Amino acid sequence: MLELTDVHAGYENRDVLHGLSFSVPPAAIVAVVGVNGAGKSTTLKLISGLIRARRGTLSVDGRVLRGGSAGEAVRAGVAHVPEGRQVFPDMTVRENLQLGGYSVAPSKVKGRIDEALGIFPELTARLGAYAGSLSGGQQQMLAIARGLMSDPRYLLLDEPSLGLAPQVTTRIFEVIVALREAGKGVLLVEQNGQLALGIAQRGLLLESGTITLTGTGAELLANAEVIDRYLGVGAAAQDSARQRDWTGLLRAALAAR
Repeated sequence: MLELTDVHAGYENRDVLHGLSFSVPPAAIVAVVGVNGAGKSTTLKLISGLIRARRGTLSVDGRVLRGGSAGEAVRAGVAHVPEGRQVFPDMTVRENLQLGGYSVAPSKVKGRIDEALGIFPELTARLGAYAGSLSGGQQQMLAIARGLMSDPRYLLLDEPSLGLAPQVTTRIFEVIVALREAGKGVLLVEQNGQLALGIAQRGLLLESGTITLTGTGAELLANAEVIDRYLGVGAAAQDSARQRDWTGLLRAALAAR
């Protein structure tokens, strides 16, 4: 279990997170929804060791982390796939994957690459290509594959569908569901709240660094306030027709599993 208890954190002299308490069990997807600036990405940065909590505790499977160390988080079984993919464009796909496996014994790296390509066979023919030459969808696949190289028990995903076509988004979400079915805990921050809550076992509404509503994904999807303020057609970042198309594609794909 990945657990946050009364966590306060932020940047310089300003707190962004105010007393967060929640958990991500193994084999479960927990989706975090909220407007830009609510603290969603900061939450992922805290868990992955990019910033340190000022108060509260973070633990992974009973191990309390000191925080502020990405290496400590990786060793504890956490991998972070950041917003914007952040692949190394002037390095090949293979080299990006090898970097993701920096904490893995050299003898196991090839096997991990093979496992990653089994999840994303689309990358197999591009192993020798520079990551910067890949399409946006392929770069997102590479970013997730790179995160999986350490064989994490908990995967943090920040806006994995950002800028992707509906068909590619469906492919990415199929993989997220498959990873959950394989036993990984997934903490998902996603602009497309309908899709995220549609596959999540738990949902959290984050407002100004505070969790104001929790429930199953289905419960949040049915909540009138959540629909109106975060999932409705009035939200600036939402396009209702595209939301319906994406949701239909994903449901059809998952029904065929």
